[in-house]
Order: sequence, then C-alpha cells, then structure tokens
Amino acid sequence: MSSKISFNYGELKWPEIREVVKEDRVVMLPTGSIEQHGLHLPMNTDSALCYEVCRRTAERIPDKVLLMPPVIYGYAPHHMDFPGNMSIEGVTFLRYVRDIVVSLAHHGFKRVLIVNGHGSNHIYVDAAARQAIIDTEGKVLCAALSYWNVARLAQTAKRIRDSGPGGMSHACEFETSMYLAMKPELVDMDKATDWLGAPNIPGNFKHEIIGLSRPPNRSVVSLVPYWSSISPNGVYGAATKGTKEKGEQLFEAAAEGLAEIITDLRNYPMPERVDHH
Repeated sequence: MSSKISFNYGELKWPEIREVVKEDRVVMLPTGSIEQHGLHLPMNTDSALCYEVCRRTAERIPDKVLLMPPVIYGYAPHHMDFPGNMSIEGVTFLRYVRDIVVSLAHHGFKRVLIVNGHGSNHIYVDAAARQAIIDTEGKVLCAALSYWNVARLAQTAKRIRDSGPGGMSHACEFETSMYLAMKPELVDMDKATDWLGAPNIPGNFKHEIIGLSRPPNRSVVSLVPYWSSISPNGVYGAATKGTKEKGEQLFEAAAEGLAEIITDLRNYPMPERVDHH
C-alpha cells in the first residue's frame, strides 16, 4: 500500500515525521553552491540543478525517499574574484552537513544519501558522511556522491555531447543544457561563450567534470587555482553547445540512475560493528 506521506521533508508536520521514520525511507540531502556561472547562467546553478535532480528522482520513487531542503551554500573560495560569490569554510561546511545527518539519525532515520552538486564540496560531503557514521556509532548508513558521477548520467553525457575534452566543466555544455531544461527563461544564450582552457595547459590538467567521459588516457588529478586565472569570464567548457533537449536527457538519466542507487541503499543490510580488541 502506497504511503500517503509526501516525500518533501520540509513540508511535513512533526507527527508525520514520527510516522514516516517507520517506513525506512532513504533521506536525500542535496548540497550545492552560490557562485558565478559565466555571463549566461544564474548564481544558483549548482544548488538548483542538484535539487532538481533529487526532486525528479523522488517523484519516481516517492514511497522510498524523503527529500530534504537543500544546503545551498558551499565551499567556493576559488570563485571569489567574481562578484556575488559565496563561500563557506570547508570545515564549517563539513560540520554543518554532518550535523544534519546526525540530527536525522537522532530522530530514527537509518539511511541518508548526500547528493552533491558542486565540485569543490565533494571531499567534504564524503568526509561528512564518514564522520556521521562514526559519530552515531553506526546507527546511520550515510553515503555521498556528486550527481554527475551517477553511471547512467555519465554514459548519457558521453553519448550526446557535441564538445570535445574540456567542454563539460563549469557553466558548460552540461550545466547549460540542464538549466535550459529546468528554467530556460533564466538562461541568456546570447551571452554564452566557449572556453576550453588556455592552450599551454598540459592535457592531464584540462578541466572536465569527473565521470563525464574523460578521455581514457587522461588521469583524474585535482588542481583548482583561482578561477579568474584560468577563465576570462567564468566559463570553462562549451556553453554554446547546450540545448534543452540534451538537458532533458541528462535529467532523465540522472533521476533513473539515482533512483537505482537509493533502492540499493534501502536494501543495504545494517552492518554490525565488531571490536577486535
């Protein structure tokens, strides 16, 4: 029998929270950033796209998931040369996300998936997930991923992209397409530009979103200088290649793949700790 309780955590009353805990749903926590995305995309791109991926996922499996209000601010000091950027200290961000998960565990939730939408948050959401497990003594299973690492999404991006290496990094073909599919009225394609990095940057250091069809001979290595030093206007990628049609395909793949991950997390047996001292 389908549950009558909504998947939207923020809209529930406390008695509904008490009841929905019994359903052993996976709690999704989206994280993002408020930062520049070139001349054509809004500041909320990372947070908005991540939340939309999670919302579409929840609509597919509403009885298996709860969707938390998003953490919209993140770690983004490398973008601070552009007006309007917000940045939270990494340790502060980590502790904030960890505290949310521990609070959920306090109320009886056992399964949490942190879904990240901003590249520089990735190491911190991973650490927050690990720390939450330790700090609750294993009472919560907390996993974390950046949504572009969902396998179905990465495969779809590789299949439909028109850009070459470096075309899917920041305010790029990927993000522009998804925002066009979500809220096209906020995208100014007349100001979209392409920037694939300076020609003197060695191949292994060309920026590309991890998981999105990185060439097989290119290693995964992280080097993130001040963004103003590697991009003239904030874009890194082929923004002009973005289309609404590609965005719909990317959202569909992301939601389908994320729903599979949530189902697997829901079926993951609660492990028992063994102290071998």
